[in-house]
Amino acid sequence: MSDTTCHMSISLDGFAAGPDQSSEHPLGKRGQEVHGWHIGDPRATEADELAASWLMRPRGAYIMGRNMFGPIRGDWEGDWRGWWGDEPPYHAPVFVLTHHAHEPIEMEGGTTFHFVTEGFDFAYAKAVETAGEKGVDIAGGASTVRQALNAGVVDELTLDIAPVLLGSGERLFDGVDTFGYEPVEVLHSPLSTHIRYRRIAQD
Repeated sequence: MSDTTCHMSISLDGFAAGPDQSSEHPLGKRGQEVHGWHIGDPRATEADELAASWLMRPRGAYIMGRNMFGPIRGDWEGDWRGWWGDEPPYHAPVFVLTHHAHEPIEMEGGTTFHFVTEGFDFAYAKAVETAGEKGVDIAGGASTVRQALNAGVVDELTLDIAPVLLGSGERLFDGVDTFGYEPVEVLHSPLSTHIRYRRIAQD
């Protein structure tokens, strides 16, 4: 079976999103400052471009939380189909964790959003079955990544640490008690320090 990966951008004080996430601020207030390295800041360097290639490498299936899929809370309303337009960047099945059932949404380019109400373990099993040797990516947000880390399924974790203090929001590692990874590659630019970690092999 291929690796399960996760790639997240965080602030220097550990927040993956700023406070008050909404349709106007999908990453929370000031949350976009953490992502400048790959969304258009002219100071981006070749190191950022290489890290972006890690982020965008094709995977066989993805898992994300409902908050990452969109700003709607509670029962589904309207025809929300994600932040990414008609052709999302995944080009593979995406399993969305939610407490509210929803029919699958098929998009252009091979992305289909499947909505899973049975929890992370069920979604991960379906993703692994679907992905085969192409591997699974834990796409976010912070709550979903925490569940994946606590379940012990992430083989490779990449963190893009921006030199920004958000002060509040959703912290990535709250409730994660252990970190069994070691750095295997580090890149840096004025916008971010990119650290690629691999799970430490157990004897």
